[in-house]
Amino acid sequence: MRAYRLLKKLTPSSGGGDDFEKAKKSIRLARYGCTNRPFYHIVVVLQRRDCQSHPIEQLGTYDPMENHYGEKLVSFNLERIKYWMAKKARLTSPVAELLGLSGFLPIHPHTYMTAWRNRQHSKTESEQSETATAAN
Repeated sequence: MRAYRLLKKLTPSSGGGDDFEKAKKSIRLARYGCTNRPFYHIVVVLQRRDCQSHPIEQLGTYDPMENHYGEKLVSFNLERIKYWMAKKARLTSPVAELLGLSGFLPIHPHTYMTAWRNRQHSKTESEQSETATAAN
């Protein structure tokens, strides 16, 4: 009996958490990795549980740290994402942004705002550098 309890607690990282049929579910990022080296799994979990609870299913991964080619790596299982969206699982904003950038969904409005802010910031920096060189 004791071995059964131990086996029940050990679930794979790809899923195996409790799935209640009528409970609300969300597709969100679950943080893994070290302190200065985050790594995220894109998972389906029950909406009312915390992020570190056992996921129902893992749908992909996201590595926000740039590799030596300057790329941030993302992988999705789009068939399973379609399945869970058909089951009315809610997408969190970061996952919706990633899916928008991948072309699976329309681009998220937050992505447009971030790009606009980055353009404004670079514009003001270039104007400041021009005025500093003109003053010298």
